[in-house]
Amino acid sequence: MRKIRKSSIRAFVTVLMFVMLFGTAAFAKEDGKTLEVMFTHDLHSHLDPYTTVIDGESVEAGGLARINTLIKEQRSSNPDTLLVDGGDFSMGTLYQTLYETDAAELRMLGYMGYDAVTIGNHEFDYRSEGLSNMLHAALESGDRLPSFVISNIDWEQSVSDGAKLVKQAFEDYGLKDYTVVEKGDVKVAVMGIFGMDALACSPTCELTFLDPVAGAKQTVKEIQENEEVDMIVCLSHSGTDEEPKKSEDLKLAEAVPEIDLIISGHTHSLLEEPEIAGDTSIVSCGEYGKNLGSLSMEQGEDGRWAVTDYELIPITDETALDSDTSEKIQEFGANVDRDYLAQFGYTKEQVLAQNVYEFADVNTVYEEHTEQTLGSVMADGFAYGVETLDDGDKHPVDVAVIPSGVIRETYAVGNITVDSVFNSFSLGIGPDRVVGYPLISAYLTGEELRTAAEFDASISDIMPSARLYLSGMNFTYNPNRIILNRLTDCYLTDDDGERTEIEDDKLYRVVFDYYSGQLIGSISDKSAGLLQIQPKDAEGNVIEDFDTAIVYHEGKEVKAWQAIAAYMQSFEKNAEGLPQIPQKYSAAEGRKVVDESTDFTSRFSHPNKYVAMFAGILAVIVLVVILVTVVICKVVKKVRKQHKIRT
Repeated sequence: MRKIRKSSIRAFVTVLMFVMLFGTAAFAKEDGKTLEVMFTHDLHSHLDPYTTVIDGESVEAGGLARINTLIKEQRSSNPDTLLVDGGDFSMGTLYQTLYETDAAELRMLGYMGYDAVTIGNHEFDYRSEGLSNMLHAALESGDRLPSFVISNIDWEQSVSDGAKLVKQAFEDYGLKDYTVVEKGDVKVAVMGIFGMDALACSPTCELTFLDPVAGAKQTVKEIQENEEVDMIVCLSHSGTDEEPKKSEDLKLAEAVPEIDLIISGHTHSLLEEPEIAGDTSIVSCGEYGKNLGSLSMEQGEDGRWAVTDYELIPITDETALDSDTSEKIQEFGANVDRDYLAQFGYTKEQVLAQNVYEFADVNTVYEEHTEQTLGSVMADGFAYGVETLDDGDKHPVDVAVIPSGVIRETYAVGNITVDSVFNSFSLGIGPDRVVGYPLISAYLTGEELRTAAEFDASISDIMPSARLYLSGMNFTYNPNRIILNRLTDCYLTDDDGERTEIEDDKLYRVVFDYYSGQLIGSISDKSAGLLQIQPKDAEGNVIEDFDTAIVYHEGKEVKAWQAIAAYMQSFEKNAEGLPQIPQKYSAAEGRKVVDESTDFTSRFSHPNKYVAMFAGILAVIVLVVILVTVVICKVVKKVRKQHKIRT
């Protein structure tokens, strides 16, 4: 009996030890920590639902009241859901006109319970003063606000008066490199990163930034040394790209593997599945609140996290509006009418025209290198607005230009409201400190007009934001020709479409927006100095300061969106008594013709000065190669001869 008892005890102890040693690990794996995350980025002031074009169809999308319905549903089932935003929450609709005074966007994110946000390049659009005013307006409201995180500002090098102003505002707000958020039994460190392309897209930013990888490594080290956290999340306003070598967030994930999750903003990417780099997951849900990102993560035995469920939830008219959120947004909307639009004689929901044509979506306008009717109607609006509103120069507008990068939204089928037109060109602020970039009137020579067309033909595939849409000038290009010699035809057209040949030395009046004028120098940079354009006044003097070339009406800057709105109102009225988008915008008119010919004559006829320059450079290179070859041959021959003499 004793032997049986002893053996039974031994067996029991063995089983108990087995359970303790192996059962605990199995149990831990089965019951590992989990976290649910909801995210947005690049909301661009889209507080309201809006009409847009998706996959060729006019649809209603977005709206914070709809997004908040889903957030509330999620938090009712899991109150410990992490909610974050990846930057560019402002600039894109009329609500941005309240940026400095009401901070509508940031306050709405706080109202919706966002845990943390980071900064995007468009938060700098109203310069340092505007960002400072926005942050202080948010604080003064007394509303709940999200934590603000950004890890790679180089404060030691940010020494301008504007940078100091922003630094003080951030200190008042409580900006941190990172914040630690507890969600149930999970402690999450949330940090922020500002990318290099974002900085390049922010000419009004006065801050200096550390390289994103260097800044992230420094912050991760600080987190590891000072915090006991389960997870590191990075809100990165850097972006992804189909080409891995151009993807800043992929580089960040590879260089800083300690980051578990990257919320990737800036490039408006739509990642249907997480992009995985080592143990780091990169996610992105697109722009303007068209989708709400939702994911679940689980911690493995090694402490690293993996995405177990991922969904981009479309925000459509099928999503219910949260009434409380709608009511708060409407309060801001009333302020837009009173504080901004009243000075232009408009209201937010005022109908300017009706549209029955399907314009291309913004991505198509940006990506496809051909004529787009959306660009045409906006460029025509620039020309009309200046000719009817300019109190100064009465010379007719010869050419109006709008690059793809400043077109922010398309026109859907149905009513085109003041809100719709503003959304299509919602960028910036003028020197008058009134929201909206003004129009610039300048003069270019005929040769410079051809140069602009050649830049579009040869360089815009490298720089898609610089694809040009024109009013008053048509051109044809062949992408199969030698770069900087792709333009094959270029001429002016009048209102009746009649052709007029361009005279190289003649000055022509050209209209463009203030932001594009500031970037004209990129034409020289991107073409290695070969293509040069210098805007001039009517007497031919080079314009040194574009502030002197702003178009004014009754002492006020003529805003780009205002000119388009006036043009919409000028259309012939339909049976309903509303201006109707003309039929000419239903299809391309030959303003930009792409000739895909590949025969020898089409590709090499009529070489311009750049071809001759390239040919000269090539000839010099060939000559140098021949001379070097001859010298080498002589040296080798001499060495061989000396070797024979010695032997």
